[in-house]
Amino acid sequence: MILAVASGKGGTGKTTVAIGLARAAAAEGRTVLFLDCDVEAPNAALFLHPEWEEERRVGVLLPEVDPEKCTGCGRCAEVCAYSALAVVNGKVLLFDDLCHGCGSCMRQCPEKAITERLHTTGSLHAGRAGAILFARGVLDVGRAMAPPVIRELKRWKLGGAGGPGRLAVLDAPPGASCPVVETLRGADRVLLVTEPTPFGLHDLEQAIGLARDALGLPVDVVLNRADEGDDAVERFCEKEGIPVVLRIPFDRKIAEAYSEGIAPDHAVPEVGRAFRDLLLVLAGREGG
Repeated sequence: MILAVASGKGGTGKTTVAIGLARAAAAEGRTVLFLDCDVEAPNAALFLHPEWEEERRVGVLLPEVDPEKCTGCGRCAEVCAYSALAVVNGKVLLFDDLCHGCGSCMRQCPEKAITERLHTTGSLHAGRAGAILFARGVLDVGRAMAPPVIRELKRWKLGGAGGPGRLAVLDAPPGASCPVVETLRGADRVLLVTEPTPFGLHDLEQAIGLARDALGLPVDVVLNRADEGDDAVERFCEKEGIPVVLRIPFDRKIAEAYSEGIAPDHAVPEVGRAFRDLLLVLAGREGG
C-alpha cells in the first residue's frame, strides 16, 4: 500500500502520525519505505535518525537558446503554458522560476535553436533507519519549485514499494497546493491529520477537496488532540461519510518527546499501540 499522510495546514501532527505508522509496520516485519516529501522543511529524519547511504542532485531541464539559429519568431513563447518565455525585440527571455521543464519550446522550435540544460534545484538523500528504508528530498534555499524535487524522489525510490506485504508512507507537505498534488499522485489512499478547531476544519475541507474530490482518492481522518476544541470536525466527517480512524488525546509527554527528537510512539507506549491498531484498520480497507 502506498499511503500518503497529509494535512490542510502545518502543526497538526502529520509527521508524528507518518512516523508512528512506519515504525509500527516495521515492528511487525513488513517492508517499509518512508519518503519525506515535505521538501521545503523535511524533518522526519530528526526522529528516525537514518544512516545516509546515497545522495544525488536533481533539478529541471531549462531551455537554452542558440542565438545563431534563433530567428525570434516567438513560437517558443506561444507554446509555453507557464509564460516562462518571452520574445522582446527578437530576443528570447527566459524566466527560470516559471519554467516547468516540459520541453514544449524545444520540440516546437522550427529552427531547432533550443536545447536543454539541467538546472539543479535540490537534492535527494536515502539511507536506513533500522528496518525502514528512508529517503527525503531537500529543496535548495531560494528555489520556488518543489514539485520537480518530489517527482524525482518518488521516481527514485517508490517503484514497487507499495506491493503486497509492503508499506510506503509518504509524508506530504502541509496545505493543498501543487507540492501536495505531486505527493498524492499515485497513492492508494490518503490519511488526513487534523485537530478539532475552526482552523483545523477549514483546512481539512480544503484537503478533502483536493484528495477526494479532485484526485479521486479514498481518504480517512486522524483527529489529533481529540479531547480539546469542539466537535465540528466530527460532525463534518459524519456528514461527508469520511471515517475518523484514530483519535489521539492531548498528552504533554508526546509534545516533550517531539521537542527532544524522540518518536512519540517510543515515548508513549499507548500511542504505539494505537498506530498498530490503525494499521489493521487500513489493511482491512485495502482488503488484506
